[in-house]
Amino acid sequence: MKKILGASLGNCVHVAGIYRFLSLAEQYGYQTHFLGPAIPVEKLIEAIKEENPDRVIVGYRLSEEAAKNLFQELKEALQKNQLLDKLVLILSCTPALEEIAQKTGIFDYIFTGKERFEDIVESITGKKESSSEEKYPSTLPERIKAKSPFPLLRHHFGLPSVTETVEGVAQISEARVIDIISLGPDQNAQELFFQPHLMNEEKKGAGGVPLRQPEDLKKIYQASRRGNFPLLRCYSGTNNLVEWAHLLKETINIAWGAVPLMWYSKLDGRSQRSLPIAIRENQEAMRAYASLGVPLEVNESHQWSLRDAPDSVAAATFYLAAYNAKKAGVHHYIAQYMLNTPPGISPQADLSKMLAKAELIKELEGENFTVFTQTRGGLAHFSVDLNIAKGQLGASTFLGLFLKPQIIHVVGFCEADHLAHPEEVIESAQIVEGVIKDALFGLPKVEIDPVIIENKERIKKEAKLILEAIKRMGEKEEDPWASPLVLAQAVEEGILDAPHLLGNPHAPGKVKTRVIDGFLRIVNERGEIIKEEERVNSILQRLRLESL
Repeated sequence: MKKILGASLGNCVHVAGIYRFLSLAEQYGYQTHFLGPAIPVEKLIEAIKEENPDRVIVGYRLSEEAAKNLFQELKEALQKNQLLDKLVLILSCTPALEEIAQKTGIFDYIFTGKERFEDIVESITGKKESSSEEKYPSTLPERIKAKSPFPLLRHHFGLPSVTETVEGVAQISEARVIDIISLGPDQNAQELFFQPHLMNEEKKGAGGVPLRQPEDLKKIYQASRRGNFPLLRCYSGTNNLVEWAHLLKETINIAWGAVPLMWYSKLDGRSQRSLPIAIRENQEAMRAYASLGVPLEVNESHQWSLRDAPDSVAAATFYLAAYNAKKAGVHHYIAQYMLNTPPGISPQADLSKMLAKAELIKELEGENFTVFTQTRGGLAHFSVDLNIAKGQLGASTFLGLFLKPQIIHVVGFCEADHLAHPEEVIESAQIVEGVIKDALFGLPKVEIDPVIIENKERIKKEAKLILEAIKRMGEKEEDPWASPLVLAQAVEEGILDAPHLLGNPHAPGKVKTRVIDGFLRIVNERGEIIKEEERVNSILQRLRLESL
């Protein structure tokens, strides 16, 4: 087994950094041996000869003059015992001692607190970075594997001009803090990229980058070929989703596609597609990404939660999204869990709902269907006060770690107020990295919390009631859960419903929800909690009577 030895040198008693480093090394399969504080050079040499470690980390955080003498003493002792080239030597010190340490020439890594987290990991794994793109995997599954057990960081980015976006992508890539840059086109591009003559250019740049031709995407991709060579992805578009899939594969080698199941339709007004047509075309887009070998995310469930839909509806549509992706032939599926949505729910409620979702789609996993977990904070809960929003970003990141994500969608702390600029993307990623450094390992097991268990099981049961109701509505169909007509009917009749859809001509919007004791519950006109079974059965009974 690989071994790392750690100690604070001389008369230095600061050991916290060394101890945390050794704890991190254990996550990578190392056997660690901690000598403790204030270890003389002679005793360190004896331990190295006895333990024969692969790596040694020493710490010193006191005066410059003392450090100069101590580092020279260490160098001479290593040379005398012929140990200098037989191990990797790492130093943890203050910035003031960095230059002194460098002059000795004995340290392979010098950490002062300014380094990136991946530099620390590199000192453990021994995987030296290179400017070569080959050092950074170009597909999502490979990238996840390479960075495991640490999650990839994704951030949305798109400024109101192509030039600004190209420059920003280059800056973010050079910072090497984001693994996936997710491009946000403006609304014109999302809806009318393939019908540019219909665009209203007075709205150019509204909500994102004004992509107008494939060359715009190619320029952005080339700008990312530096730093840590981040993967790129992009919104799917709200029309012509199949054409978008091919375009994004050809221009930016899209890391994964993201399409809805029922949205980007007349239901939300982001396109003029009727609900059955939108569902059918969205399913075609899923098949297109599958045929291209591109992983897929179906961003369906949080669209319902953003409209205060019951947790049961959110969980049921989460399952339907994954079900349809698998049916479309997708092999790698990204399950996105949007936390803090709707605002006001408690962490216990959030985790109850998310664990219910995770357990529902677990049965879909198999040799040909791998699920990756992606967590994010809910945009609607972020404050326009940027200092408060920074705290909320840290809190939502911490909460998401309980779901053991392979990807964290970093929501910029400024996004409730304005589009994130490169400096804010980088700062947001660094906030998240700080949470990961402190909290990734050793979290308590929330899945055994009795309140979470009780509500997780309730939400799963309610979601299954909805799924069974949809199946009963479409009993004449071969596969009701994948039928555009049946799914559209489930929305039109209110089996799938949300309070914010009230007044929408394509959905009833009759269900009412309220946050009660931190949990989002279905209530009647008097604000009293009602069971999902009661709501669903009343709809099915009405439909039976209407069919007589």
